[in-house]
Amino acid sequence: MWHLLEPLHALHYYAPEAFEEAAALGYGVRERWPSYFAWRAAPLGPAGAVRTASAFYSFSPAVVGRYVPAAWEVAAPAEVLAARLRAADRTLRAVLGDTAGTLAEAAGLARRAAEAADTAGRPLAAAHAELPWADEPHLVLWQAATLLREHRGDGHVAVLLGAGLDPVEALVSFAAIGAAPEAAFAGRGWTDQEWAAARERLAGRGLLGADGAATPAGRELRAGVERRTDELAARPWAALGDEGTARLADLLGGPWLAAIGAGLLPADNTLGIGKV
Repeated sequence: MWHLLEPLHALHYYAPEAFEEAAALGYGVRERWPSYFAWRAAPLGPAGAVRTASAFYSFSPAVVGRYVPAAWEVAAPAEVLAARLRAADRTLRAVLGDTAGTLAEAAGLARRAAEAADTAGRPLAAAHAELPWADEPHLVLWQAATLLREHRGDGHVAVLLGAGLDPVEALVSFAAIGAAPEAAFAGRGWTDQEWAAARERLAGRGLLGADGAATPAGRELRAGVERRTDELAARPWAALGDEGTARLADLLGGPWLAAIGAGLLPADNTLGIGKV
């Protein structure tokens, strides 16, 4: 379900319509990070760099501090949230075309799952759960996909903490199993020295070999992290039930193909979007 829903959410960070809305607010759009931090952090309210870095986890506090809290000097979180919904509306209409108006059943099922998400200890999911729902089905679907992905992400952070992987170690260990090239993580803002130090710490724990690749122990640890992340993300789908979840998966096939086929999402990414 994550693989089906994540591309619908992630379009927002790459679509020209989203950059147009960001530029209208006053954000720089020569790179995606000024709008990314504003879009994603806005549900938290006017959060500072420490709170935002804590919730985002894998970003260097230094790179977070470059954009937050300065983002709220450009536009207040409420303004950003309104523009975010406009951007999602325009993006999905452009990508899905005439089918955007046929998503009522999918939106209803996705919303049921999202409203069943447990938010205790999950700051980003809780912040999204407090937002009002849109009326249009394609926007309800986007909001549900967004809440569910942040719910899963919050749980993932908890599992990484339990596994003893700090933010940069989480990325290094992920790259070490071949999940994505190291260059794909450059936007997270860690320096070469910080990355190398994390690699040394992981090697000292027997999780990385001399070549920087994960050892069997490292692969086992990462597999356990992903397995436990899935377990912590299961409550919404248990609430929806097997039949409802299967029906939603069927309904998402067309939108998923449209999102992947739009050519907006990068082929090499840190999330495995579009990969099987």
